[in-house]
Amino acid sequence: MMKKLLDMLSLKGKVAFVTGGAGYLGTAMCEVLAEMGAHVVVVSRDGTKCTALAERLTAEYGVRAMGLGVNIREPEEIRQALKQTVDTFGRLDILINNAWSGTTNSFDSISYEHWERDLNMGLTAVFATVKEAVEYLKQTQGVILNTASMYGHVAPDYRIYDGLHLVNPPSYGAAKAGVIQLTKYLASFLSPHRIRVNAVSPGPFPFPQVAENNPAFLATLEGKNMLGRVGQPADLKGVTALLCSEAGAYITGQNYAVDGGWTAW
Repeated sequence: MMKKLLDMLSLKGKVAFVTGGAGYLGTAMCEVLAEMGAHVVVVSRDGTKCTALAERLTAEYGVRAMGLGVNIREPEEIRQALKQTVDTFGRLDILINNAWSGTTNSFDSISYEHWERDLNMGLTAVFATVKEAVEYLKQTQGVILNTASMYGHVAPDYRIYDGLHLVNPPSYGAAKAGVIQLTKYLASFLSPHRIRVNAVSPGPFPFPQVAENNPAFLATLEGKNMLGRVGQPADLKGVTALLCSEAGAYITGQNYAVDGGWTAW
């Protein structure tokens, strides 16, 4: 008998580990996982913020959730956080690599130090987190979802970035392009273990304060998009649900653009 879609979307009893989970986009991803029944480990540098979100997820969705303060640039901290996750919940089914922290720079202003730091944060930390999690995921034939970006496969239009406070650094797109390729590599080499690996590339999702403080910039972003608006965190819930659940059981090695059509023209 063919399974019903709602049953395929259920994550009841699954355990998810989400880096950058307390951030602007990560919060929405954690919410949808909890809504689908998963127990969620919220991870970022700000442990207090992670714990607050975990408590809210438990209260609103009736799942078990835990917040952990982790510097994902330190493999030992990742290792200990994953061990604590499995010691607490008994398993790991879903790994979402969503963390990003970088310095606003142009090509002219970026230093070698900032370039290296951003690539370590945006790409090497993804590799390290997968490296530390993979043995747990083999046991559950789990899922990896990496957050990339539209700027991992198209270039920023220099004309829309008027001022250093809004510019997109070259290190960001370089790291995200690496994430897309790493996703495809991992999908191939982890397929014997039935681990699925995909990426999602958000389009323009400016922080609310950026949009509020720069209405002209917001209007430019909206005008360059087919759907005529910028993204909201909830726009990532559908693709997260698909790729992390049995509903996406035949999808691996893919990069899903959630960008309002930005990269289609």
